[in-house]
Amino acid sequence: MQTTEQLSQRKTEIRAAAHAARKSQPDKDAVSRRITDRVMSLADYQSANCVMWYVDVRDEARTRHALPDALASGKRIVVPFCVDGELELFHLESMDELETGMYKILEPRADLRDAPAKRVDVTALDLILVPGVAFDSRGGRTGHGKGYYDKLLENARQETPLISLAFECQMFDEIPMQDHDIFMDKVVTEDHVYQGVGRNV
Repeated sequence: MQTTEQLSQRKTEIRAAAHAARKSQPDKDAVSRRITDRVMSLADYQSANCVMWYVDVRDEARTRHALPDALASGKRIVVPFCVDGELELFHLESMDELETGMYKILEPRADLRDAPAKRVDVTALDLILVPGVAFDSRGGRTGHGKGYYDKLLENARQETPLISLAFECQMFDEIPMQDHDIFMDKVVTEDHVYQGVGRNV
């Protein structure tokens, strides 16, 4: 049995390898389109009325090219933003409602965030698209280690599918998972849809 320290060290090593692989991923735009097209064709996505997308940062599988189509689909589109280490949820109705904030991250405009009509509770989500650094075929996931998404996902409805988007180069044999870590229901890459174990473990 590995100690917590050993698990943590292994996660750090995997993150470093995944960051390097993700950074050197060629054709990020074209490959990301294949990933988002695959996501949007899933039955889980088609049947969801309220979908949380993330807005890509740095070398993540890109999503912003898909957001206009998502907005035009008639679904309620939600994006997260970070406040004091917690993720808040914003009802996005137009790309004009996003601006470049700290760390050059595209996020909801500050003047709109507190409008009651823009705030969304995590329990309203029918599908959650989750970014991450590294994954395995069981739906194991590691993020940046700050736990923002874990905290959010703990409060999602149990039946709400959790789907991660990733480049194939971010897939590893096994992500060390601890008790507080949450498995994804699916991990979608440019080549595969991996069926994860979800929150049933």
